[in-house]
Amino acid sequence: MNTTARTRPIKVVLAKPGLDGHDQGAKVVVRALMAAGMEVIYTGLRQTPEAVARIALEEDVDVIALSSMAGSHLAFCRRLKPLLDEAGLDDKLWIIGGNLPRQDHDALRGLGFKGVFPTGSRLDEITGFIERNLP
Repeated sequence: MNTTARTRPIKVVLAKPGLDGHDQGAKVVVRALMAAGMEVIYTGLRQTPEAVARIALEEDVDVIALSSMAGSHLAFCRRLKPLLDEAGLDDKLWIIGGNLPRQDHDALRGLGFKGVFPTGSRLDEITGFIERNLP
């Protein structure tokens, strides 16, 4: 569904997990999401799984997005999944982008991340995926 047919803009939280200090790509994605009409909460660097779950719940977001460049994405997502489930956020759209080796994509999808966007993914691919996968 596109954002013009919604009663409110799609609301996205975009977080940088763990010790990942590279946020230029995340900021580019934030701007692309905003340009597509979405409301975006960017958490900034070095977020814990607990903080991501808390912000997603408090802000009543539609999409929980992670941008990971540091290689700790699987460990972080394994800690995040039960927190999102416990908070009742398992019905939200979970996506992740960044330095994500192909061999990790299935594990990420198995944890509940419907969208997996490795480095080099097109911005319109990300925004389109979000729009197509929300009710």
